[in-house]
Amino acid sequence: MGKFISGTISFLIAMVLQTGCGNPETEGGGKEIIYAGTFSEEGLIVLEFNRAERSFTEIQRISDIEAPNFQALHPAGGFLYSVSSQGVSEDDNYGSIAAYRIDPETGKLTFLNIRSAEGRGPCHISIDPDGRFAYVSNYSSGNISVYPIREDGSLGEAVDVVQHEGSSVHSRQGGPHMHSIIPSEDGRFIYASDLGIDKVKIYEVDRQSGVLSPAETPYVENVAGSGPRHFTIHPNGDYAYSVEELSSTVAVFSVDRQTGALEQRQRINMLPDDFDGNNSAADIHISPDGRFLYATNRGHDSLAIYSIDETSGELTFVNREHTRGGHPRNFAIDQRGDFLFAANRDDDNIVMFERNRDTGELMYTGSEAVVPRVVCVTQLFLD
Repeated sequence: MGKFISGTISFLIAMVLQTGCGNPETEGGGKEIIYAGTFSEEGLIVLEFNRAERSFTEIQRISDIEAPNFQALHPAGGFLYSVSSQGVSEDDNYGSIAAYRIDPETGKLTFLNIRSAEGRGPCHISIDPDGRFAYVSNYSSGNISVYPIREDGSLGEAVDVVQHEGSSVHSRQGGPHMHSIIPSEDGRFIYASDLGIDKVKIYEVDRQSGVLSPAETPYVENVAGSGPRHFTIHPNGDYAYSVEELSSTVAVFSVDRQTGALEQRQRINMLPDDFDGNNSAADIHISPDGRFLYATNRGHDSLAIYSIDETSGELTFVNREHTRGGHPRNFAIDQRGDFLFAANRDDDNIVMFERNRDTGELMYTGSEAVVPRVVCVTQLFLD
């Protein structure tokens, strides 16, 4: 493991983060930062985004950890967490999770500490809405690990590791493959999408310890062979959406807020009827106003756009937009709702689209950032 730069640790709260605090609709004069996770030896790349000029400028590159792919911001401000398949030592077969302090003026990162992911192939990390815990999804080992977040932003030792069991019908489903964890808005539940067993598992979180226990309804079963990958909850808390990687579909669920239970109410295809190539669905997000849902196709290399019925939560197809790059593994919707940033791994670019707030449709702006093998993009506003 490379030598990390350490620094004075302080708790920073004056930020507007994608996952939580502040009002991103406010037109302030602060800087805007994009954090780009990669599958590259180039590491984690920090970009400054100029909204007026629609341009990106690289301001930092952290290459101590190889392929720091998925990342998440602390909801209270000041910290970023990133996962990698690289272990904490040369003989460690597990991946790792690193914590960084964010400079409140520049957005640059300073390393805090690193922990074992307690599993192989970590591919997703999310943070408890109150900032108490970090949840890591280990794809290759099919397990979940939970970490306490200390007041200084660093990570404690794992307080729980939950191993999934089972398989399903597809050739890639010989065992469990955890792909993402999304907490409920109040943090009482987490939704764990396991591609390998075709289930979104539901856990209740002990708010003091972070230990997980199966919810009253412990899972919802996706269609066999569908491969649930990423998951998102509507801002109103009543509906949730699962992008299914292997079948290139989106499943729509109603949410019981008291028990955390999910009930499927719709399933919709992401691809054109005449498409006969190979495809795998990837990421899914909802616009800040809750009116539109977006999901990416890898192979067709597109963003599928749907309007959301405000009464039922069900989806209606709007359009598809080519991502201007191959393998759009991840994307982020601008917190102010103006833009969408698509991360195209195979063309090494982050492509910016302008959003039509009324129709949900996307327009290519011509603005791109060059980032080697980019697989995750996260937005942050500085005061």
